[in-house]
Amino acid sequence: MARVLVDVMLKPEILDPQGQAVQRALPRMGFDSVTNVRQGKRFELELEDADPATLKATAAAMAEKLLANTVIEDFEVTVLTAGGAPADTAENA
Repeated sequence: MARVLVDVMLKPEILDPQGQAVQRALPRMGFDSVTNVRQGKRFELELEDADPATLKATAAAMAEKLLANTVIEDFEVTVLTAGGAPADTAENA
């Protein structure tokens, strides 16, 4: 089995009310150095073994069709090696 990560974030021009709420709360908790917060989501997928290019293409297709709303969100696909280190990443444009 191969592991693939898909990180989904709102596009920079899209308002992020959840991130803003966290940003306002952090200074009240003593974390004064935070200047910006953007909230996102991560999907960890286990796929049948295949070459990294196929894994990346498959996960990107999943993200485009289901995992991300590409009108307002960007995504990044990371294929992990057997040891868990990133083998390769791909971002949507």
